[in-house]
Amino acid sequence: MAHTTVRISEAARDTLRAMSEASGKPMQALLDEAIEALRRTRFLEQVNAAYATLRGDPKAWSATEAERRPWDGTLLDGLEVHEAKSPHTASRRRRAKRKKT
Repeated sequence: MAHTTVRISEAARDTLRAMSEASGKPMQALLDEAIEALRRTRFLEQVNAAYATLRGDPKAWSATEAERRPWDGTLLDGLEVHEAKSPHTASRRRRAKRKKT
């Protein structure tokens, strides 16, 4: 992996060092996480701004909603939703059966 030098303030370095010691993660890993979190935040801000602009145009928003409408019917396709049962529930049943035998 290539390395480079980036200048940060002493306060930022001290904070980063303290966070590194507290988490047990290297400072570089914490910087990578922080950069990725900022990248995601900025991306979502841009998406939200684009949707706000789209909503500001009634004709464009109506077209977008019309485009989405057919997809709403595909969510369940009339199928029954099967949710996974809690593993604790199954354990209780098994224990109850074992006690009876």
